[in-house]
Amino acid sequence: MLNRNFDVLIVGGGQGGAQAAIALRQNGFGGTVAIVSEEHDLPYERPPLTKDYLSGAKSFERILIRPATFWQDKNIATLLGSRVISIDPQAHVAALSDHSPLFYRTLIWAAGGAPRRLACTGNDFAGVHSVRTRADVDQLMSELNHASRVVVIGGGYIGLEAAAVLTTLGKRVTLLEAAPRVLARVAGEPLSRFYEKEHQARGVDLHVGASVVCIEGRDGAACGVRLVDGQVIDCEMVIVGIGIAPAVGPLLAAGAAGSDGVDVDENCRTSLPDVLAVGDCAAHVSAFAGGRRIRLESVQNANDQAMVAAKSIVGAPQPYDAVPRFWSNQYDLRLQTVGLSAGHDAMVVRGDMASRSFSVVYLKNGRVLALDCVNAARDYMQGRALVAARAAVPPDHLADTSRPLKELAVEAAI
Repeated sequence: MLNRNFDVLIVGGGQGGAQAAIALRQNGFGGTVAIVSEEHDLPYERPPLTKDYLSGAKSFERILIRPATFWQDKNIATLLGSRVISIDPQAHVAALSDHSPLFYRTLIWAAGGAPRRLACTGNDFAGVHSVRTRADVDQLMSELNHASRVVVIGGGYIGLEAAAVLTTLGKRVTLLEAAPRVLARVAGEPLSRFYEKEHQARGVDLHVGASVVCIEGRDGAACGVRLVDGQVIDCEMVIVGIGIAPAVGPLLAAGAAGSDGVDVDENCRTSLPDVLAVGDCAAHVSAFAGGRRIRLESVQNANDQAMVAAKSIVGAPQPYDAVPRFWSNQYDLRLQTVGLSAGHDAMVVRGDMASRSFSVVYLKNGRVLALDCVNAARDYMQGRALVAARAAVPPDHLADTSRPLKELAVEAAI
């Protein structure tokens, strides 16, 4: 018989939810813990979905966060294929989609988000895919043999990674981005133009400033994408990667503060009693964003917030102040980012972009905000100290590749 009373109930079986459960046990928590997940799979890593898993380089078992025996050995219940539709924060009850209750002392909300859908006709045709879950990618892969032409809508990390893998698999890929350049929300123009050229050099037909009017279909299946200029791009498959909508409806309906996500404090606590939130859906105030409240969609953020939540629950609070970090693999290019470049007023390119190993350093008022490092792992590792200290470094020093960034960090601290 299913236990319905838990000391800690975790909603969401992604990176944040899984790491919260792991961190609780690592910090000596001995109470009952359960993870409720809409998916039917045990927690797994999501970044490989558009990389190694889609390409076939890794099996699903190799992207599991922990094997099945781990959850059993640690006495962590996994309630798979279940969805929480509402919570009563005063009674400490979460209701599942079948209206059965789960009782908790503390709730950790780690539900992530759902892929945003195109707001146009044809978005529900067969052959139109998102790539948020294993089921999404499995369905996409099952149709690949019958698709030679693929349109990818969205020039962020997800879209670019999918375009890279599909091109490598021999598909004719067209990538559409509504903004004037790819990665426009997260990177400066030099990096955007570099990646545009890399994709074009491999045969990707890339369109920026491209607005989609509708998906055209034949017999209920996608057969083309119509643009605002009247052009129709023929295809057998469409992949949509235009961001996620944070899954926080039950929390907001219960009175939690928030809008784009649910608001949390420095200890990942929401405004509801005994309810915490971590990961993609948690909006926190970040010193690295100039004190603005932001959501970060990254593995690092999910892991670090999960540890903060666990420490808060075991009575050893530790404020969240981690330096943001991200990564993306496309072809043989490894992009590693540290910090947040939004709001920068200057950029320095460190190294030769033609060599395909370089960094872009972002500054504001002379202080280092962030680095985008392409095949430059040393800059990424050493640049973290510059970002954490908001170090003031002369641009010509940053551009000088003979000077290691760790040396510049030491100088800035003197």
